[in-house]
Amino acid sequence: MDQWIIASEFAEVAVSLDTDANGPRLRVEDLRGGRVRYLDALELESVVWLSDERARELLDPSAGRWSDRPADD
Repeated sequence: MDQWIIASEFAEVAVSLDTDANGPRLRVEDLRGGRVRYLDALELESVVWLSDERARELLDPSAGRWSDRPADD
């Protein structure tokens, strides 16, 4: 399984293709926190079609990761 590390001063993730489920999906692992998320083709396409405003709102780390509220599992 090929794995790519994508990092910046704010985050470090490992990205790979998972084929163990019903169809291929992207596996994204937060290397600092250990959380893993799987994204299928429909979820990835939905991200592409988000407006810039909605994407900023959803991807804002202060809305979950860096807040005092527990993260949704």
